[in-house]
Amino acid sequence: MTRIQDLPYRRCVGLTVLNAKGDVFIGHRTGGPEHVDLTHQWQMPQGGLDPGEEPYDCALRELYEETNIKSVERLGVIDDWLSYDIPEDILRQAWSGKYRGQTQKWFALRFTGDEREIDVTRPGGGKHKPEFLTWRWEKMENLPGLVVPFKRKVYERVVKEFSKLV
Repeated sequence: MTRIQDLPYRRCVGLTVLNAKGDVFIGHRTGGPEHVDLTHQWQMPQGGLDPGEEPYDCALRELYEETNIKSVERLGVIDDWLSYDIPEDILRQAWSGKYRGQTQKWFALRFTGDEREIDVTRPGGGKHKPEFLTWRWEKMENLPGLVVPFKRKVYERVVKEFSKLV
């Protein structure tokens, strides 16, 4: 059996989508082994890089596939890759135990469209399975308290880096 510390991180992107008021898009997850309680089932859009895909291209693709959002402008990026580990008790359930967690490139985007564009029940024009049950705009400083605890340090860093954009 492979030791946890020897497993790779899954390369992903994360997206902080701000509206004109400076609030951030968050979605209520449909489930998954990493969502261990009802309080911490909110998160910002994120997703895995395909082989050969550039992180920003992946960010736009994932955003559309999860939220139907296309109307955005790029505001910033965190230069570092931010990583988190999946708790050992659920590690084998998440991604079939192939990864120890994720390492993410985070982008900040301004939503420039009409809210009718957002559709988490039929994302990607209805071509993708929903990952969120519902969504809302949230104050950036509240984000770390809404996410599963093992992602909290990543969210705290995202808030620190992108707060100047609000």
